[in-house]
Amino acid sequence: MATTTGKTEELRDLANEHLWMPFRSWVDMERHDEPLVIERSKGIHVWDSDGREWIDVNGGYTSVSVGYGRTEIAQAMRDQMRTLPYWPEGTTTPPLARLVKKLAELTPGSLERTWPVSGGSEANETAIKIARAYHKRRGEPGRYKIVSLKGTYHGGTGVTMWLGRPAGINLSDFEPEYPGMVYAPLPNPYRCEKGGKTPSECSVRCAKALEDLIVFHGPQTVAAVIAEPVCSGLGGVVPGDEYWPLVRRICDKHGVLLIDDEVVCGFGRTGRWFGIDHWDVVPDIMTMAKGLGSSYVPVGAAVVTREVADAFAGEQNILRQALTYGGHPVAAAVALKNIEVIEEEKMVENSAKMGAYFLGQLRGLEEKHHIIGEVRGLGLLMGIELVADRKTKAKFPASLRVGERLVEKFRKQGLLLRTLGNIIQLGPPMCITKTEVDEIVRGLDTAIGEIETELPAKA
Repeated sequence: MATTTGKTEELRDLANEHLWMPFRSWVDMERHDEPLVIERSKGIHVWDSDGREWIDVNGGYTSVSVGYGRTEIAQAMRDQMRTLPYWPEGTTTPPLARLVKKLAELTPGSLERTWPVSGGSEANETAIKIARAYHKRRGEPGRYKIVSLKGTYHGGTGVTMWLGRPAGINLSDFEPEYPGMVYAPLPNPYRCEKGGKTPSECSVRCAKALEDLIVFHGPQTVAAVIAEPVCSGLGGVVPGDEYWPLVRRICDKHGVLLIDDEVVCGFGRTGRWFGIDHWDVVPDIMTMAKGLGSSYVPVGAAVVTREVADAFAGEQNILRQALTYGGHPVAAAVALKNIEVIEEEKMVENSAKMGAYFLGQLRGLEEKHHIIGEVRGLGLLMGIELVADRKTKAKFPASLRVGERLVEKFRKQGLLLRTLGNIIQLGPPMCITKTEVDEIVRGLDTAIGEIETELPAKA
């Protein structure tokens, strides 16, 4: 362990005096010599201000898809900033025009018109606004309710924070709840709310429950269903193959728009360009962010089908929204170069290949450690769920602080890795190699083995 330098202490003091970080208390951080100050990076590795090397197992917020230190992306950013750092109101730019064309080519079906934004929360907020405005233009102004899946996460803005009522996030500070929120069961085969014993049975029952909710509330009041193809916030929950085709049919039957949140899943994360591609389903609106620019700049988008866009055609028939940084030429140039890197280096294919290998190695840990209840995931979006009892799937009590203690043990292994209570979330950069997977798995093995001896668990 490197000795803390005066520079590190100074930077930590500045952060704890003035910085407000998500889900962290500056009082608690100061007590534990936090936050960690990261200075440089390359690939899946980062170095802190004391010179210690770490593996960033989740690549930022499961978002640095092509890895750190891509000089070609930095060069594209620099070139665009020197040429045109911003643009006059009412105009567009070459990189943005090329980017929206590229997105129309990559996305499935008739998804072809893009509303550019600055990030994932904005993308989902925009998608909801488009959905509600779409129904008004079609003469159904009563459609305002949004169906999301329980325990999922879609953003931190005014509307999006209420989608899914995400597990582990207390929203009481922001009450009252935004109107029109409807919550359907998550098709989680391991903990199926509707009692399904197999992925298929769980998916069918959860899809039926979703339709029952639409019918109960009245289809004439429901604007859209929003969901991730694979639930990232709960560690890569993959629904049974029946789920997405059924949801598509349900939405069509009741005139409800389907919003596919690809903020995490998109651009190769699951081993396909988009998570929804695994089920050959075309949504009405697709949102994207993280993987679009690999977090080199803030960039996102809401892409709609030709049919949805046509509802807004006409001289005075515009969507009343303007975002100062949505469509920024530097962000567009970075996104184009990022996509080029993904294509040229076959990172979508690598995500599928390394994801399958990684999942296999994690299943080896599942056989070894009795506190692992399930290993799951698709591509390089995975999770490990820890349990006190495999047979009953009982969770460890919060008082044991399993997640917090694991984070400490991961750090001893040189791994920067987050947890959500009893769930370890895994989403490394898509440039990861087999050797790096093995290194992460060894660290996980040691950390889980240590905590296993400390916790009251049953085989």
